[in-house]
Amino acid sequence: MAENQMSLEDLSSEELHDRAVRLALHRKDAGFFWRLLSDIPAAEAAAGDMERSETDLMRVFGLVTDFLGSGEGELADALRPVYLDYLRSPG
Repeated sequence: MAENQMSLEDLSSEELHDRAVRLALHRKDAGFFWRLLSDIPAAEAAAGDMERSETDLMRVFGLVTDFLGSGEGELADALRPVYLDYLRSPG
């Protein structure tokens, strides 16, 4: 296992990104994508891009706010086909 970790450590950040995204797509791992989206603003701040970090943080916050309200009113009605499709899917 240490050998596998060492080989991963030797890859460029771009290659690590590509491999992680491909694996998450294969696994249909929405949790990984959510983690990545959530971590991007802090990573941008760490890289020195505070303006972009703040903008992206507001986008993530906006998505969370939208998600929390997605079961109410006209938005819930508009998303009704999505809910029906998901509930009818075999899993």
